[in-house]
Amino acid sequence: MVDNTRPQFTAFMGPQRLATGPLAEVAIAVMQASRRLAAPPIIIFADATGQPIDLDLRGTEREIIARLPQPAPLPDVETDETASAEPRGRGRPKLGVVAREVTLLPRHWEWLGAQPGGASVALRKLVEEARRANGDADRARAARDAAYRFMSVMAGNLTGFEEASRALFADDRRRFVGLIAGWPDDIRDHVVKLAFSDRAEP
Repeated sequence: MVDNTRPQFTAFMGPQRLATGPLAEVAIAVMQASRRLAAPPIIIFADATGQPIDLDLRGTEREIIARLPQPAPLPDVETDETASAEPRGRGRPKLGVVAREVTLLPRHWEWLGAQPGGASVALRKLVEEARRANGDADRARAARDAAYRFMSVMAGNLTGFEEASRALFADDRRRFVGLIAGWPDDIRDHVVKLAFSDRAEP
């Protein structure tokens, strides 16, 4: 799976990979290629999700870059100390905290209320612990989903797609790689990169 600390994007021109990198670099490469005569259709994918994205590529390079969607800033990290020291406002948007309804049984509320920092701090700690405990499984699932979305667009009509999809969701890497061996090189390699690049070879 790709590194989500710096979002990466990949553009395909027909079955061939045109460019991979930050969105601005890929957008300029696509703009230059699309202005050639008889250029094949070009699709840009977000590597983190496998989803195709649409960009407005009219105008100059500077205008194109200025219109690109900006990644959302990471929220400030709230510690137990700041949680208890700052006055509690609904949602506390300054820290990126969003207020939403949570439905629990009375005994759950009683337990949460007795925890240091109160229910909100206790819930955040529980969520973070669950994220750490399930991190590998969550990353593997996200990688599989991204690979499937990409291959559905680029390989849905290729031989072995259905069987390869079943092997992907069964986490059977050997069978999956074997089934897609005859696909166009760039499509095959990108699917494998999305699905398995964060895990060692079997």
